Amino acid sequence: MASIPVACSTHPKLQASPLFQSHARSRSASFWRVQQRGSMGGGGAASSFACSTSQFRGGFGFRFHRRQGKFSLLSFGGDDDGSAVGGEARERDLSQLLSALLPVVVAATAVAALAKPSTFTWVSKELYAPALGGIMLSIGIRLSVDDFALAFKRPLPLTIGLIAQYVLKPVLGILVAKAFGLSRMFYAGFVLTACVSGAQLSSYANFLSKGDVALGILLTSYTTIASVIVTPLLTGLLIGSVVPVDAVAMSKSILQVVLVPVTLGLLLNTYAKSVVSVLQPVMPFVAMICTSLCIGSPLALNRSQILTGEGLRLVFPVLTFHVVAFTLGYWFSKIPSLRYVHF
Repeated sequence: MASIPVACSTHPKLQASPLFQSHARSRSASFWRVQQRGSMGGGGAASSFACSTSQFRGGFGFRFHRRQGKFSLLSFGGDDDGSAVGGEARERDLSQLLSALLPVVVAATAVAALAKPSTFTWVSKELYAPALGGIMLSIGIRLSVDDFALAFKRPLPLTIGLIAQYVLKPVLGILVAKAFGLSRMFYAGFVLTACVSGAQLSSYANFLSKGDVALGILLTSYTTIASVIVTPLLTGLLIGSVVPVDAVAMSKSILQVVLVPVTLGLLLNTYAKSVVSVLQPVMPFVAMICTSLCIGSPLALNRSQILTGEGLRLVFPVLTFHVVAFTLGYWFSKIPSLRYVHF
């Protein structure tokens, strides 16, 4: 009796990857165990062939039964627990699907809010915090304390992010506003927008794109806390008018939107795995709905100002600002000392 596992890949970079080779070895070992069990039960010889063109764990193969004269499909993975591998694959597929759908959902939300404002005008400001909290809870149940401990051990990315938030963004805002010759009122609003901290919705985008979510949450929280001092100083220097930040309201917002839902998610993920297993399939869709509400409501409420001639003239400055900012952020993240690869 014999069993011949053969692993192949048509992706040369993947073939040379130590991670791929490690997974390939573990998959071959797993395949060998599967074949040995089959051989012991039914006897005879079986040849198995496995081909993977993906860096993801697991794949498909087939077995030829000489005595029965037929093929049977096999699934294999690096772990003995096939259901765990299948669960990881399904979770990964869902994340990729939602990541691909997010731009579509955002665009559809914007069109619906501007075409028929009543679709979102019922969403009051009081619902923003619970909606954002729902998004953060959906992220928190997938994190662990170790994720945040690792982020705290890397102060350089946090420092660079803080500097980029309150130096790069304001300077870019001034340059774009001047380049497009915005009126004084729009100039002040544009620069003010560039001087405020990021929103927690960025953490959801970070999660969908498989970024360092814990680092993103910490960075957004740090910049939000710093905005109490930094934002008034920047607005006073750049537009000649100090815009105060309500420290009490900001602290309440951080508590409701970040600390409570993320802490609850961490506790559930640590002490209530059974509850998490029920919530995980549902929460991504809840987060997507909450994202749509948080985007659609302000658009619907400000539709009359947005669709005016002056409002539409802001489209290209806003688009330019975001394209340049995202491009700079992308290339900054390529700095070797800022990168962290965890397998």
